[in-house]
Parts: sequence; C-alpha cells; structure tokens
Amino acid sequence: MIKLIRFVVVYELRLWAALCRWVFRRPVPIEPGAQRFTYHRAVNLILGAFLVVSAIEVPILHLILPWEPVRLTALAIGVYGLIWMVGLLATMRVHQHLVGPSGLRIRNSLSLDLPLPWERIAAIEVRRRSMPPGGQTQLEDGVLALGMAGQTSVDVVLMGPLVVPVRKTRGEPVTRIRFHADEPEALVAAARSHLTARTQA
Repeated sequence: MIKLIRFVVVYELRLWAALCRWVFRRPVPIEPGAQRFTYHRAVNLILGAFLVVSAIEVPILHLILPWEPVRLTALAIGVYGLIWMVGLLATMRVHQHLVGPSGLRIRNSLSLDLPLPWERIAAIEVRRRSMPPGGQTQLEDGVLALGMAGQTSVDVVLMGPLVVPVRKTRGEPVTRIRFHADEPEALVAAARSHLTARTQA
C-alpha cells in the first residue's frame, strides 16, 4: 500500500511538473547533440474528445445537481480532471523520444523510459504496423511492441537478447523492440547516423 501511495504521489508531482514545463516552454535538458522526436499525435484525437466531453459535462452537472456542497465537489473534481488530462498530454510533449550520442531513448509519457545504448542496437528501420488486441505493450517470441493508439512505426533489432525494465516482459529477454514515432523516417535517419559514426570510430 505504501509503495502504491508513493507511486501515485510521485506520478502526480511529475505530471504537474511536466504541465508547468510545457506551459512555460521550459523543455527538460538533454545531452548535447541529442534530438527530440514526438509520438503524441496518434492520441491527440482521443484526448481531445475526452477533453471536449469533460468540458461539456462539468457545467451541466453544476446546473443539474441541487445540493450546493455536492455541486461544488463535482465542480472541483471536474476541473481537476480537465487539468489532469491536459497534464497527461503535456507529459508526452515534454518527455519525447531521444536520439543522441549515448543511444536511443524510447519514451511514453511517465510510464516508459527505455534507454538503449548504440552498442546494443544492430539495426533500426521504419515499419508501420497495426497491433492486435491485447494492450499497448505486448511481448511475443522475443518481440516487444510498445504501441501508441494500437500502432508502431519503428523496428529496432538488438545485437542479442536483452532484459529490459518493462514490467510486461517479466524479466524475459527481448531481441526486437517496436515503438511508435510521429516522424519515423526522421528518427530512423538520425539513429542510423549515430550507428554509422559508431562503426566508423
């Protein structure tokens, strides 16, 4: 229970920090020579729909509920929920995929931060795929799919089996990782330049 409470508190604090960074345009510092790549566009429509529905629901509830304490409570919860969803979108914009001298860093909001050094990567390519039902994180035959809105667009082939800190793997090594990027061609081109530089060094 204590671990769960700690996780929720830390998650909330990081979400609000990301929202502040996004609003005030203060990006998280990254290593020199690194590039950021977005992945949030696939869920913009979904989050936008939730925001619109919630924005309509808040004033309607405020007008319908007859009891003042309940109305005020519902208003506070509704407004907080709206801000929270904007904060969730902010975490995706602040914590983007990174390609830099030290390696590739695959991100998904606050729930995933997977660094892969270049020496662990054998190849990377653009490959757009639709994921089968089963969640946004799937593991099958050593292939770890980290989807966004049920799709991936980049395939990473590893040098060999690697245990990654992703709960869904349960310690099982993976040999290939698939994930989504809004501009996979640009990400793959940047990654390949670092891979080429490493092999020529």
